[in-house]
Amino acid sequence: MPGTTPTLAVTGDPAADRLLVTDPLALVIGMLLDQQVPMEWAFKGPATLSDRLGTLDARTIASMPVEDFVAVCAEKPAIHRFPGSMGARVHQCCAYLVAEHDGDAAAVWTGARTGAELLGRVRALPGFGDEKARIFVALLAKRFGVRPRGWKEAAAPFSDATPRSVADIDSPEALARVRAWKKAQKAAGKSKQD
Repeated sequence: MPGTTPTLAVTGDPAADRLLVTDPLALVIGMLLDQQVPMEWAFKGPATLSDRLGTLDARTIASMPVEDFVAVCAEKPAIHRFPGSMGARVHQCCAYLVAEHDGDAAAVWTGARTGAELLGRVRALPGFGDEKARIFVALLAKRFGVRPRGWKEAAAPFSDATPRSVADIDSPEALARVRAWKKAQKAAGKSKQD
């Protein structure tokens, strides 16, 4: 991935964090799983899958019968609170990456000339709605140096300096700041985008 050595400290497990910054598919899967569970759990999912499958490869996952892949996701400890639906979504995302990007997750962002183009590519991934896509664009820019022209506008409000998402986590202290900010927002009846 472009830029200096990326930093992401979200799982509490140095090996799982290292996988996220060295394997583009791990990063995509972690972001995909980041809903309705703590960030640590979601972003540790790719390392768990890699351990169970012996690899983390979009072609391998896409070629598995979806039921078999979901069974891997559901093994204890499950990769998500909802291993069935989220496992099926990961499988669908890997099939999309194989069909549209020759199985290369990084191809989603490499070569994107504008922030709008990058956002469109990310939003096309199964399981990536508008907010998740904006957070992922901010994550790519802030942690990995993927900054096509207009990325800040495309990722807004997640492109600002407020510690509001995984895009802002480069240390355990940053994780604590994001957690505190989210807690304060929730207490005030506001969302991550406010």
